[in-house]
Order: sequence, then structure tokens, then C-alpha cells
Amino acid sequence: MKRTLGIGLAVVLLVGVVTAIVLGQGDEKTAQLTTVRGVIGSEKLAFFADQRVKDVFAKHGLKVEVDPAGSRQIATATDLNSYDFAFPSSAPAAEKIQRDRKAARTYAPFSSPMVVATFDPIVDLLTKAGVVKDGPGYRTFDVQAYLDLAAKGTRWDQLPANTSYPARKNLLVTTTDPRDSNSAAMYLAITSFVANGGVVSTQDAEAEVLPAVSKLFLDQGYTQSSTEGPFEDYLSAGMGKTPLVLAYEAQFVDRVVRGDSTIRPDMKLLYPAPTVLSKHTVVPLREAGDKVGQLLTSDAELGKLAATFGFRTADPKHFNDIVKEKNLTVPQTIVDVVEPPAHETLERMLEAIAKQY
Repeated sequence: MKRTLGIGLAVVLLVGVVTAIVLGQGDEKTAQLTTVRGVIGSEKLAFFADQRVKDVFAKHGLKVEVDPAGSRQIATATDLNSYDFAFPSSAPAAEKIQRDRKAARTYAPFSSPMVVATFDPIVDLLTKAGVVKDGPGYRTFDVQAYLDLAAKGTRWDQLPANTSYPARKNLLVTTTDPRDSNSAAMYLAITSFVANGGVVSTQDAEAEVLPAVSKLFLDQGYTQSSTEGPFEDYLSAGMGKTPLVLAYEAQFVDRVVRGDSTIRPDMKLLYPAPTVLSKHTVVPLREAGDKVGQLLTSDAELGKLAATFGFRTADPKHFNDIVKEKNLTVPQTIVDVVEPPAHETLERMLEAIAKQY
């Protein structure tokens, strides 16, 4: 009996020693990781929180910790001294950060075109009104035709033969608040380009287009500060509340990839003509941050994972493989893409609109 107890005790001690060694090795591996801190656009938070993404960074010796913030906030109000990299979702914001911090380089590993999310009955109505047109393999949203209707204060119930959505409210795209949100800034980039006949680059041009583009925001009434807000309304409240919603393509694709049941067959994407790309751009602030930018741009595993969150990646194959696997009809190449104004120009226009609220 004593012998049996002795053997049992020895086994327990052996297991304890082995466990301690294994745990110690795990702690040692964790301790060997270099912690890298970044401030990122909130739409990338789920990507960085994914354990698969963390594991890939760990294989390269990194533990990446991030704080979310709006892209405008990152560029103008965030104290970047405690971060190794900044990762806003727009090129103008990254341009300002790079210039202010004298960063040697930037990386643009992800992008997402701005789209208008809508429903089949709205597509039919706007096709008859000349706003929705057939593009090269996808439907486009003619921004000039839309601006012409908006300038007249056209209501939905004033569209000819409209029996599917006779709402007594203005025909407007729902956006976020231009005082807070990058997607609203991208919408301003699109509409100001069309109103100006090219990229707005002078203060005279700003003054010329502001009356028309300001109304597109002000006439909406209350707007939300995050792009998730109106997109969630689109998914849950449906056509009655939000017939047209400005969104990132990645938001829609991400839901489809995850098999989200809130994406229904009658929901459709329209690509503004022209549109802009939201270019998610890494600005390294220290050497460790530069390594994050390199990995996000060149590592195939990270590229494939980014595509599962709906982002177009530096290697287009990752995104194309995902949408093919999910039978999602989105264009491989978007033809009518323009550049946003420089950061200072965009900020002046946004501030001018903000003062009118």
C-alpha cells in the first residue's frame, strides 16, 4: 500500500515538474516577443484582435497591441509619442502624419473602395431615374446625376412611377458625421471632385463647391459618428430607414464571408462613379512599427486573413480567392477611381461644413 502511494506521489510530482517546465517555456516564449504598439482606425480592430493574426505576428517575434481611433483624430489630435506605428484608414491622414513625424516611408497593405449599399427596389427606381447604370461587370452610382437630383431637393415620392418607395423625404445618401468620421470625409472627396470637375486643390475651388456639398450632409439631419452605425441601420432597419448608405466595401464583404444572416439576397452594392479608395496606410514611427508595416504588406498569411475581413490586399489574389469562394459578385478591378484632396484642403472643407451645424 505504501509502495503504491509512493509511486502515485512520484507520478504526481513528475507531472508537476513537466507542467512547470512546459509553462515556463511558454512564459519564456511570450517574454521573448517584442511588444509593438499602434493606433489604428477602428474598422481594423477585429482584424488585430483575431487570434490567428496574433499568432502570425508571434511567429515573427512580435506582440502587436493596438488602440482604436478615428483617422482624423489620429492625424490631428492623438499623442503619437507612445506608439510605434499609426494606421489610419485614409491616405490624406497618413500623409499628414508622415510629414509631421518625418517618417521615412509608409505602407498601404489594405484598401477598400467606398460603396453605396442599397436594395433591389431602390436600384430599379434609380435606374429609371438615370442614377444607377451598368458598369464593367458591376452597377455604378452616377454621382453627377445624383447631385443634380439632390440640388433640386428631390424627394423619393417625386420620382416618376414610384410605387415601391414613395417616401416623403429627400433623396440622399446616408453618411456619417463629417465632423468625426473618415467615411464622411471620403464622401466629401467624391462629391467635391464631381462638383468641381476635378480634385479640389485651391481655396477658390473650395468656396465654389462648398454650398452644394454641404447640403448633402446638413439635409440629412442627425448623423452618427462611426461608419458601423448607419451600416447596422441598413442591416437591421432596412429600406424604410436607410435606402442608400455610404459604406466601405469591406463591411459588406466581411459579413458575407462570415455567413452573417443579416445580409439578404435583396441587398446590393453600387459603386460610385467616381469613387475613392480608403487606403489603410501604416506610418512607422519606430523601427518595430516598420516591421509591422512590412509584414502586413508582404506576409501571405496576414494577407489571406485580411481578405477574410473584407479588405483588398497588396496581393489582389487573396481578396479575389475569398470572393470567388463565397460566390460574391464584386468587381476585381474598379475602373473609375479618383484621388482625394490633400489633407489640408479636405480639413478646411470639413471644418467649414462643421461650422454650419
